[in-house]
Amino acid sequence: MTHVRVRPYGSWKSPITSDLIVAGTIGLGDLQVYGEDVYWIESRPSENGRSVIVRRAPDGRMTDQTPPGFNARTRVHEYGGGAYVIGGNGDVYSSNFDDQRIYHHPAQAAPRQLTGGENLCYADGVVDRRRERIIAVREDQTGPSRESINTIVAIDLDGGGVKVLAAGNDFYASPRLSPDGRALAWMAWDHPNMPWDGAELWCAVVNHDGSLGQAERIAGGKSESIFQPEWSPDGNLYFVSDRSGWWNLYRRRETEVEQICDMKAEFGGPQWVFRMSTYAFESAKRIVCTYNDRGAWRLATLDTETLRLDTIDTAYSEISSVRAAPGRAFFLGGSPTEAMSLVQLDLETRRIEVLRRSSNVEVDTGYLSVPRAIEFPTEQGLTAHAFFYGPTNHDYIAPAEERPPLLVISHGGPTGATTTTLKLSIQYWTSRGIGVLDVNYGGSTGYGRAYRERLNGQWGIVDVDDCVNGARYLVERGEADSNRLIIRGGSAGGYTTLAALTFRDVFKAGASYYGVSDLEALEQDCHKFESRYNTSLVGPYPEAKELYQQRSPIHFTDRISCPMILFQGLEDKVVPPNQTEMMFEAVRKKGLPVAYIPFEGEQHGFRRAENIKRSLDAELYFYSEVFGFELAEPVEPVQIENLPK
Repeated sequence: MTHVRVRPYGSWKSPITSDLIVAGTIGLGDLQVYGEDVYWIESRPSENGRSVIVRRAPDGRMTDQTPPGFNARTRVHEYGGGAYVIGGNGDVYSSNFDDQRIYHHPAQAAPRQLTGGENLCYADGVVDRRRERIIAVREDQTGPSRESINTIVAIDLDGGGVKVLAAGNDFYASPRLSPDGRALAWMAWDHPNMPWDGAELWCAVVNHDGSLGQAERIAGGKSESIFQPEWSPDGNLYFVSDRSGWWNLYRRRETEVEQICDMKAEFGGPQWVFRMSTYAFESAKRIVCTYNDRGAWRLATLDTETLRLDTIDTAYSEISSVRAAPGRAFFLGGSPTEAMSLVQLDLETRRIEVLRRSSNVEVDTGYLSVPRAIEFPTEQGLTAHAFFYGPTNHDYIAPAEERPPLLVISHGGPTGATTTTLKLSIQYWTSRGIGVLDVNYGGSTGYGRAYRERLNGQWGIVDVDDCVNGARYLVERGEADSNRLIIRGGSAGGYTTLAALTFRDVFKAGASYYGVSDLEALEQDCHKFESRYNTSLVGPYPEAKELYQQRSPIHFTDRISCPMILFQGLEDKVVPPNQTEMMFEAVRKKGLPVAYIPFEGEQHGFRRAENIKRSLDAELYFYSEVFGFELAEPVEPVQIENLPK
């Protein structure tokens, strides 16, 4: 039996090191099924974050479909997604990140360039086999990024050219051909909406020459969000809508639209990237789907005739990228004790087989903190949601009277959500004796449209209040030390972090990863997809210019009274580096302890193994210096300005 030692919180020795986290970890996404083969994209930190298309054959053999030197990513909407599509013979067509051109990757042959031109990006393609072409979303970025032109285009597979099929809206997504190839459905929306605010579903006949006939709006509008249109094998158009206040499943048969599953649960999500999938057709009579019930995802089947929903018991609390084939379902799934994996489910026997894991790291469960869903009171008499991870390490306990430090995480988006899938980046903290509160503040998805709209006009207020009140809730319960409350976040979560450190006097330290410090500067220097996002989150600009300034931490650094550490990718086009650099200089001049770590070659979100490792260790070192706890093992030091001797 291991002897349990008494050590202060933060000083526990943990096997979950930064080296362990990056060594055997990959990203998994964009799952597709073609015949008996399964395809997906792997993001590999060990290859400088390169995205690789992988094919798994029925015998279990896995092969890379994109050769070295190719990076399967698209810059449409900057966040990408839908970077590849499978052709009629299993050939792969994908966007290459460096030049944004589409390449054909035939089996056992050199890649062939399919599109040309500079600053033309493609995403979310579907193969039109009858006409030997790909129909995709194109973003023309030849002008200023916030003035990019988005269209739906047809790309000839013989390299003969590109033809515009639909234009006039600010944004397009999900072009989907009917099984007989005679109709095309797609999504469209316009500024200032984001797709989760309001989007429209359109459909048109495909003419003999490949052009589109008169388009008809099927559903959606300025205050109705549409998500994932799909054709059933028997030719009916299905989609997800939140017209009831929840993202539920609907279909159009002949000329009528009907709701086929009425639940206070979410069958959709915020469409930050292309080709998200929460449901798929196993057959014309059966849908495999996933839905979010108060922050936890569940798997189910839906009979399209009886409309009966049968939930399938699994251990997974996060499920995405749902695909199906006769008798089988495929998805990406994760649980509190298992990182995201590519999973195959036999729908008859309910047998689950893991085809690919995002991490091969195995950790003794004695070092893993299992999250607890909590609800806590917040402003206006409302309730907010979060997941709490208590300090856990079976080798250590803390002194009896000590309360643990608490790290509050504000997720990005801000329209997004956190889940309980095993994240070693969270266990890194809890196994060292630092509690973690992962907050789904008002504005998060998974709790209905009303909860999502709490943030409308209130960004920098509701999210901050919920993070503050979550921390206070745990302090009152004796589960956190009020003098060692920390907040961290990336992107929009970085803004929430900076706003909390500036406008509230609760947290004693913070870490911002590529966070927004100046809302007005963000409004003036932002890519097209998000260039009107702040209209709903803050207000119309420039009419609400004063409000933008009032909510910007950079203008109120005199109110900051605690240390912070800042991380930034120097090629970030979503939150430009000058945002972080301005905050660093302001805090440094004020005389507060502050550190700034920029990373060459990184964009919005760190992909390279060495940078992921460095940022984790640097953050831990920073807190140890600020709060004066001794680290169990040394990590690379960080230069901290204004640190008292």
